[in-house]
Amino acid sequence: MLIRAADSVLVIIDMQERLVPAMQAPARTIRNTRTLRASAEEVGVPVIMTEQYPAGLGHTVSELAPGPETIVLSKMHFSCMEDAGFAAHFRGLGRKQAVIAGMEAHICVVQTAASLIEAGFEVFVVSDATASRTLESEQACIARLSAGGAGIVTTEMVVFEWLGQAGTPAFKKLLPLIK
Repeated sequence: MLIRAADSVLVIIDMQERLVPAMQAPARTIRNTRTLRASAEEVGVPVIMTEQYPAGLGHTVSELAPGPETIVLSKMHFSCMEDAGFAAHFRGLGRKQAVIAGMEAHICVVQTAASLIEAGFEVFVVSDATASRTLESEQACIARLSAGGAGIVTTEMVVFEWLGQAGTPAFKKLLPLIK
């Protein structure tokens, strides 16, 4: 199935000040997440960012400072869908697809994705914008979610599926981000 801008919500999970430095390939993860967020904003995809226990883990890293249209929700549950505020906001958007980037892959990303799949949503986990402290944990997350029905995708796959065609103003604006 295709990832369509009109059907998608971009969910950026817990890319926080005290988590990012401990992750595998944090620069790659942040760069790709910035590309996803800029692309989402350009093509009209709503963006929800979460922060797990911000009093202890800090806020979202400055490189991903939320834009004016981005909703930032703090949470204590590992699965975003177990948080009543997140679940209500996500469902209220009326979209059927979740595109997920975030940290940590094997904890909050896997539990959120699994909860969304259980709730009947189409889920796409962006493997090059998702990280854990160890490569083994990242790989286990991807394998588990793939076996459970999530689409495992890359940043470029998402951007080009959201765009749908070349030659548009959005395509011309976003092309430098992925070259």
